[in-house]
Amino acid sequence: MNKKRVLSGVQPTGNLHLGNYLGAIRNWVESQEEYDNFFCVVDLHAITVPHDPTTLAEDTYTIAALYLACGISLEYSTIFVQSQISAHCELAWLLNCITPLNWLERMIQFKEKAIKQGENVSVGLLDYPVLMAADILLYEADLVPVGEDQKQHLELTRDLVVRFNDKFATPEAPVLKMPNPLIREEGARIMSITDGTKKMSKSDPSDWSRINLLDSPELIEKKIKKAKTDPIKGLWFDDPERPECDNLLTLYRILSQKSKTEVINECQDMGWGQFKPLLIETIIETLRPIQSKYYSIRAEQTYLDNILKQGATKASTVANQTLTKVKNALGYLPS
Repeated sequence: MNKKRVLSGVQPTGNLHLGNYLGAIRNWVESQEEYDNFFCVVDLHAITVPHDPTTLAEDTYTIAALYLACGISLEYSTIFVQSQISAHCELAWLLNCITPLNWLERMIQFKEKAIKQGENVSVGLLDYPVLMAADILLYEADLVPVGEDQKQHLELTRDLVVRFNDKFATPEAPVLKMPNPLIREEGARIMSITDGTKKMSKSDPSDWSRINLLDSPELIEKKIKKAKTDPIKGLWFDDPERPECDNLLTLYRILSQKSKTEVINECQDMGWGQFKPLLIETIIETLRPIQSKYYSIRAEQTYLDNILKQGATKASTVANQTLTKVKNALGYLPS
């Protein structure tokens, strides 16, 4: 029986952090044998907001190497770079021409980011969801893991499938495949270590708000020591008045692989001066094998380049088949 295909992408902006790992990547690793996985570094999306061209390539390598270091296996997954597959841009343009402008103008993420950018907001940011739709549809993905911030974009992708197939195909022979959201058992929701009411995020302007997967032991220690806490004696879970306490205890529980009861019995009488060194050591030991594998991969540049080259070859074959079907349906001359 053929495995269902999963498509997921990460932008090469900022560093992957514990929230990314515990909330998503670790789940991908644990279930990857069940699916035919395409993991993409979406570097075309990275330039929809102001970016540093001197670091884009290096950041792209970093994300690809971290995929591997975290446990993504090439036996079950294809890792590739979006910009190396020209079909992404070509299909995005074709889809642009059937996408009503008002569909894009109502996108919540565009509205939020446009406010921040003011007059400098780009057409690319407005058009981001169409490129995302192209990413998904090129690989005929059955399933797309989506977080809360991407649900609306997947809904637009599904709307475009209906619109395209209604205009240029038949119900018996649809051209574009309808993707569905992949709702896995909810991964850990890790919050900022400077504000326990906000999710840990790559886009937070303060690097002190997150523990990055490549932070050194010394930096991890500094960040946790500076992490926001409260003056209350004793530590416990699920207190809405103590979001930072709940977040740091949750982080320790997950990384130490202990139950809530075990953590409560161990930590309920501790002060922050006792607990923080315990959390620091646990984080460092969790990240040590990931960092070791990452630096080993980065030391073999040819190895990483070959993986991305092979990934691009496989991805191009699949993507171009879909693009050809779309162009045929639209009436273009055959290539």
